[in-house]
Amino acid sequence: MATKHFLGAAAAALLISYPASAAEADGDVEGVIVTGTRASQGVDANKLGSSVTLITVQDMQDRQVRLVSDVLRDVPGFAVSRTGAVGGLTAVRVRGTEGNHVLTLIDGIEAADPFQGEYDYGQFLSDDVARIEILRGPQSALYGSDAIAGVVNYITPSAADAPGGRLRVEAGSHGAFGGAGRYAVVLGPLDLVLNADVQTTDGYVTQTLPGGRRKVGSELEGFSAKAGYQVSDALKLRGLVRYSNTHAETNGSSFGRGQVDSFGSYSDATSLLYFAGADLNLLDDAWTHSLSFQGLDAERNGYSANRRSSGSEGVRKKASYATTYQLETGDLVHRLTGAVDWEKETYQNTSPPSAGADTTRRSIENTGLVAQYDLEIGDNAGLGGAVRHDANDFFADATTWKAHGFWRLNDMIRLRAAAGSGIKNPSQTELFGFNASGPFPFRGNPDLKPEKSESWEVGVDLAFLDGRARLGATYFDARLKDEIFTYFGGPGLPSACAAPPPGTSTACNREFKSKQHGVEVFGEVAVTDSLSLSGSYTDLTAKENGLEEIRRAPHIGSANVTWRPLAGRATVNLNVRYNGRQLDSNFSGIAAPFPASLPDVKPATGANAGRVVLPSFTLVNFAASYDIDDHVEIYGRVENLLSEDYYEVFAFPTDGRAAYVGARVKF
Repeated sequence: MATKHFLGAAAAALLISYPASAAEADGDVEGVIVTGTRASQGVDANKLGSSVTLITVQDMQDRQVRLVSDVLRDVPGFAVSRTGAVGGLTAVRVRGTEGNHVLTLIDGIEAADPFQGEYDYGQFLSDDVARIEILRGPQSALYGSDAIAGVVNYITPSAADAPGGRLRVEAGSHGAFGGAGRYAVVLGPLDLVLNADVQTTDGYVTQTLPGGRRKVGSELEGFSAKAGYQVSDALKLRGLVRYSNTHAETNGSSFGRGQVDSFGSYSDATSLLYFAGADLNLLDDAWTHSLSFQGLDAERNGYSANRRSSGSEGVRKKASYATTYQLETGDLVHRLTGAVDWEKETYQNTSPPSAGADTTRRSIENTGLVAQYDLEIGDNAGLGGAVRHDANDFFADATTWKAHGFWRLNDMIRLRAAAGSGIKNPSQTELFGFNASGPFPFRGNPDLKPEKSESWEVGVDLAFLDGRARLGATYFDARLKDEIFTYFGGPGLPSACAAPPPGTSTACNREFKSKQHGVEVFGEVAVTDSLSLSGSYTDLTAKENGLEEIRRAPHIGSANVTWRPLAGRATVNLNVRYNGRQLDSNFSGIAAPFPASLPDVKPATGANAGRVVLPSFTLVNFAASYDIDDHVEIYGRVENLLSEDYYEVFAFPTDGRAAYVGARVKF
């Protein structure tokens, strides 16, 4: 089915093609990001005191990124874990926090499933010409709940930024097939982009118990349409529709023992994002206004023995208005921004009656008011801050704040600092449960309080060799209180919640704070015009009640070498990612500990008893491409070149060496 959709989209793009210039813009406005402020014009990344990472279109193409989660492994402070094969649940943790503490935006649209309370990166295919803006540290003062640890904003370019058409087809290991089609055209005041992506694979055997033979495959599809209309010099209209569909086969789990063949088990997830907005600039662009409406409709279903066994629906509707007035007096630039956000989330557990689920349809409304001020003192210094008040019809009202500043000592040294607070509201599942009966019932807790955090960071950025080399370092410290966790009961656990009945679990707020602190180091250097190096390293300490958090390795690093020989017609990229040893649960709260048969995985001892130690691993990826002419490119890549045997999540084996080849046509 996915192949049929893709071929149809590709044919449509070819039918409406027209002669286009071979020159392409990469869609990236150097240094300016839109995520770091509520002002519609964006802000220069070098004038923010908080940590910012830009993943450019060129970065994505050099590394041949197909899943967005893969390239996030190269970002300082980021830890990614996927439950086995492509299409499996994928969580992104930032600076030692939880997966639901980072706000994911797709072209500015909130992408998290309202029912799940976080975004599953397992269904996120990468477009060919997208860039990613990343803010680390609390951003709730700008964006409200979910932005405790930061924001990831995935941005696709307009037709004016990246005109013309592109077709890509590739194939490789495990019966993999992938492709993309994009067409972008400017017709007078109309800017229109159509895009389609697909990736399918037969998968590999994800078995850890003896006798396994079932391959777990997946099929991922994505389609989008993006438009802008310049009504006048002052007024612009914008719109976007984006649809994704994921079909992922799954195996059952014997929890602490590994996976078992489960023919007829799979999950289907669909999401529809939409956006409509208008931008009005007055007083020679000194006074800007932005009005928008966005939404998400997400549905997820699970199947066992080819029969639906679970399901959920989540709907979000959000309206926003933001206005900014900019005043310039000599070397001083003042920006005053006000914003209001209204949001309504509706969700329902749609599992069949046999699951014993609470299928009540519920809604929560929230109104947020934002006040932001930023001051630039020439190019040498600046400071800013924001405060937000959220009025919620279910939880108590909350106020969050943010402050940042930078000081450029000279052309070589820039100092920066930031601090702020964050908030994360409980999810539908945490509040009202998922299944009241079944093998392992999870019961909700409607008395949960939102999670809250406070954090700060200081950093330094260095530029030398006439700007050909950059190096940066950041120290961060965060405290999270009222953390929500799954409570299986047992001695020595907090008394804030009553212990659940034997054989069940519930959600509870912790009585103690979780603490995270660490150092992020990153750098890049252009050795020659054709050879560049980049890398990052994170030293993290993340603890709850004095114990190391699971799935957050204390040491994570990455390195990239990119070489462009043959006068730039060829590109060679070597990507190395290191993940240090980390802890994970062995599910001892609901099953007997695992047997010793799992390779290289050891039971934790002492205070960490009941957990396992997952060994460190290093992944090496190699990618190369060659431009036959201005319109045709051939490429290939090998993932996990050394065929490393490793786990990101306990009892979910990962893939070995895999190779892919393909071609891209530009017109």
